[in-house]
Amino acid sequence: MQQHTLRSPKGAGRPRKRVGRGDGSGHGSFSGRGVKGQNSRSGGGVRLGFEGGQLPLIKKLPSMRGFTNIFRTEYQVVNVGSLADLPAGSDVTLARLADMSLIKAGKGRVKLLGRGEINVALTVEAHAFSRSARSKIEGAGGSVRGLD
Repeated sequence: MQQHTLRSPKGAGRPRKRVGRGDGSGHGSFSGRGVKGQNSRSGGGVRLGFEGGQLPLIKKLPSMRGFTNIFRTEYQVVNVGSLADLPAGSDVTLARLADMSLIKAGKGRVKLLGRGEINVALTVEAHAFSRSARSKIEGAGGSVRGLD
């Protein structure tokens, strides 16, 4: 099957309505436009979005630029500097971060960022790590464990 051989099924195409060709055609006289009024005239009708003089909806909406990405992944962020006070060798889990009030429990994914300094070896688990956070934790002798 090739594109130039495709045809519409039998009966799919309808002949166009020929208006204004006399009363015998069934579409004569007023040609399906009614008797009088703005829409019966040649060139009549209102522009797109016109609401009869009422303030149109398009004018009521805020005119914001850009768009909102509906596929965006929201993260709760924690900086490595806020983990510096923990004892060496401890495990930093999501529950531990919630106990320390650094994140809200059950509120989605967690990402560790590299702001601040850390000098203790920790085992940190989170959904994502920035490159600088990963290097600072591993540079202090700790390890990172990604979730998912």
